[in-house]
Amino acid sequence: MNTIHWAGIEHVVWLPLFILAAALVIFRAYQALGSFSKLALVHKTMFHFIGTKRSLSKAILMCLAIAAIFLAMLRPQWGKQEQQIMQEGRDLLVLLDISGSMRAKDLKPDRISFAKLKIRTLLEQLTCERVGLILFSGTAFLQCPMTADQAAFLMFLENVDPEMISAGTTALDQALEKALDTFKQAGERKHKLMLLLTDGEDFSTNLDGVKKQAAQQGISLFALGIGTPEGAPIPKFDALGKPQGHETDEQGAIALSKLNEPTLKELATKLNGVYQRAAYGEDDIKQIVSFVQSHEKERYENKTVSLFHDQYPWFLGAAWLLLALEWII
Repeated sequence: MNTIHWAGIEHVVWLPLFILAAALVIFRAYQALGSFSKLALVHKTMFHFIGTKRSLSKAILMCLAIAAIFLAMLRPQWGKQEQQIMQEGRDLLVLLDISGSMRAKDLKPDRISFAKLKIRTLLEQLTCERVGLILFSGTAFLQCPMTADQAAFLMFLENVDPEMISAGTTALDQALEKALDTFKQAGERKHKLMLLLTDGEDFSTNLDGVKKQAAQQGISLFALGIGTPEGAPIPKFDALGKPQGHETDEQGAIALSKLNEPTLKELATKLNGVYQRAAYGEDDIKQIVSFVQSHEKERYENKTVSLFHDQYPWFLGAAWLLLALEWII
């Protein structure tokens, strides 16, 4: 026996409305039966019998039709069949800066939260893309491997919390090296797309060499600058996560972290990409989507999925037949 799968189970919230409709039908039938009982005092018994039977039949048919319509809304499915689906899309590797300067609050509520919001908004507008996540500061590590499961990616993204943010410096060369290694592990691709979200502060030791290597491997990079040219102080926190003032420079003055646009513009130019300063609204997101979609899709490995056949037309047909019979009698 095939297991029934309910594809529209979320519509079960309408059950009270259908119960109310069935209750009204039964109530009207009850009223009709009362009327026939009174008429039976002055008419023949046969008239009472025929009227009662007709009223009951109409009520039963109407209730069955209501039940069939409700079941059709739940989209019953059975008859599972395995099918090969060809997957096409693009690989986008997201590089997110988690250095201490990303705690600055020149973007609200702070740079790191603002960057995470941009990534979530971007995924809502991308379809059929594989995405991966690299986190970096002085070093870099793969937080989420390349995947087409956006829900899994978002789960990894949400796990980026203040406790993970490094108090150290930023090394863009480490992020790019990790990205190149990740693309190598993911298999050969014609297009290798990166989205870099950072304030641009950089203490790399080999950025020029890594840029040359990335260009040779056909990397295309969209650099999204997180921060403002005016900058903001960098908050300090104790081991328990409580605020402890701000970072200071060698002279003891409060240090400002400013968006380093020249470095990011040069990086994007070298890697056949685009630089854009992040802003409130979605104009920057639209540019990223356009950048990704300007590269042709590539074929992934075929995926085997189990498909159920929709059977709700049978229930709709039954409902139509029941309503027709109710109308005829």
